[in-house]
Amino acid sequence: MNYITEKLRKIKEKGLYRELRYIETSQSPRVKIEGKDFILLGSNNYLGLCDDFRLKKAAINAINLYGVGSGGSRLTTGSFDIHKALEEKIAFFKGAEASLIFNTGYMANVGIITALCNKSWVIFGDRLNHASIIDGCRLSGSKLIRYKHCDMNDLLNKINKYKGSNNLIVTDGVFSMDGDIAPLPDIVKIAKEHSIMTMVDDAHATGVLGKNGSGTSSYFQLHNKIDIMVGTLSKAVASEGGYVAGKKDLINYLKNCARSFIYSTALSPSTIAVSIKALEIIEKDEGRRVNLLKMSSWFQNELKTAGFDVMKTETPIIPIMIGEADKAVEFSKSLLNEGIYIPAIRPPSVPKGTSRLRLSLMATHTKQDLEEVLIKMKFIGKKLNIIGG
Repeated sequence: MNYITEKLRKIKEKGLYRELRYIETSQSPRVKIEGKDFILLGSNNYLGLCDDFRLKKAAINAINLYGVGSGGSRLTTGSFDIHKALEEKIAFFKGAEASLIFNTGYMANVGIITALCNKSWVIFGDRLNHASIIDGCRLSGSKLIRYKHCDMNDLLNKINKYKGSNNLIVTDGVFSMDGDIAPLPDIVKIAKEHSIMTMVDDAHATGVLGKNGSGTSSYFQLHNKIDIMVGTLSKAVASEGGYVAGKKDLINYLKNCARSFIYSTALSPSTIAVSIKALEIIEKDEGRRVNLLKMSSWFQNELKTAGFDVMKTETPIIPIMIGEADKAVEFSKSLLNEGIYIPAIRPPSVPKGTSRLRLSLMATHTKQDLEEVLIKMKFIGKKLNIIGG
């Protein structure tokens, strides 16, 4: 126990100690925490569907029909007809032959990579890939070669140096902490020229980018060019779970070989029903996406004009670079005192020296919400010498 106590002390000294904050309402633009009202600007509920009455109705109807638990893993007693319906829906949504649901996006990445790759594989991954991708690569025993963030020259150099008999390029579609988009056309071109498989995690693009919100492959018009398409149902889709879409042989192989799928109790039918309904709404409601991206662009420009160091982004994820962890935490806490909830992001979620406030907008935020946030951010930013006075 002394070891644990000492480790905690060091974490606190570095400004990296984390505590949970308990939200008492739905994931809406304005929430309650410990009885107090806050504007929420850190949620991945990009389309504002977490409190949508149509999704709540879908969950209630599913509970009435199927009950509340799935009762087993998918390969024993946990597969319902509604699971099949969602997998068919996702396959159509992604323009793929088939799909498979995992309990989380994390479990999808770990399960896919460890099932597919082993010590004979070389995996080329963007340096800023999500932790679940990195963990999957490490657990697979493959040789992981990390290339500089979105740097295609570095990727090509490392392919020429390290390429083996079995190879995979894996990248986020939208990077969760920077908000930028991977250069998929270049990645696909390089992969094709070198006969390398491609895998894209569209967790933060699903529902936000591309035709009908179907993600970065659609955004770049790369239909059927990505071998393994991964995503989550817990962000813009406002539900829970992860998915993979691709060729039928790939999906059948994962059903039999992905341990995080095989040995997990299935998601409850009510959760599956919410995902189906949300995808139906996402496919039809183009206005919600257009409004979100328009509002995000306006807000980003306002922050830049105020003097904040806003990283380049074309998505609802807007990172404000602070640098040191303790200063980022101080900024976040000061905003919290003013009724604005924006989490400070620190190592190990981001590299040392790049701590930031990660703002993320919802389609249901109003201009009035954001104008109020701007006023308070400017005031506190000047007070803490984050922007000029």
